[in-house]
Amino acid sequence: MGVFFDAAAQPVYIFLTLMVAGVAGARGVWSPCGLSMISAINPFTERARGHRYWLTAIWFIAGSVVGGALLGGLASAGTLLWSALSWSALGGSVIIAGGVAVICCLVALASDAPALSFRLPNHPRQVNEHWLGRYRRWVYAAGFGAQIGVGFATYIMTAATYLMVALAALSGSPAFALVVGLVFGLVRGSAVLLSLGATHPAALRALHARLDHLGPWSLTGAMLVEAITAVSLGALTFGWPGGLLVICALGAAGLRLHRKGLALSREQHRPEWAGSVEK
Repeated sequence: MGVFFDAAAQPVYIFLTLMVAGVAGARGVWSPCGLSMISAINPFTERARGHRYWLTAIWFIAGSVVGGALLGGLASAGTLLWSALSWSALGGSVIIAGGVAVICCLVALASDAPALSFRLPNHPRQVNEHWLGRYRRWVYAAGFGAQIGVGFATYIMTAATYLMVALAALSGSPAFALVVGLVFGLVRGSAVLLSLGATHPAALRALHARLDHLGPWSLTGAMLVEAITAVSLGALTFGWPGGLLVICALGAAGLRLHRKGLALSREQHRPEWAGSVEK
């Protein structure tokens, strides 16, 4: 695959990176842009426009895959940059590459944690829905898909999107980085198929209600994947002590946040007269 991990570790690294790409793409469903695409491209709205839904969906997914390919190309350039930097300055060390990967996982996890104020940029932008009435079907469908598939052109709903690019670049393989982008684009674009059963307005409303219910769980799933990836890469790079160290760090951080939350809750529910009595 690349220059950093040996043959035994490469399949694990590939699996972890593709898992991050998959969850990053899936989490995008809950962005304002993703939800609006489900509302805009579904069987009954396409029928009203005189279009076949399945053909519009194909154009949308194709555009998203192209967008994912562009993202993969960016990650491929990152592999070349990281390879040149590491071999010249760091000696191509597996420990350095693995350590950076673990740090990236922890940063992504911290960014996604609701209890923390730290956030990576989320680029709050939506696609231009005026395209629906202005352009031909293949233009708006493929154009929307490409913007969503590239990952950073619209709302970024999870830091796993950043993590995916970082892990792809750290792999040292331009070809694999391109595959990662394609997987992300395919998963991200396939979200339009969620509206397959929305053949009338009531069905679409029911779909949005289900998605609204699952939204918090999707973020929890993304954080779980980030934590699993951090622990696995720690063990992959530094052996079982490395994995255990990451687990302990995550546990300590979680315990501290839990205590902070309890203290804040007690303060919020404290009677107003308590402070005056203490004075």
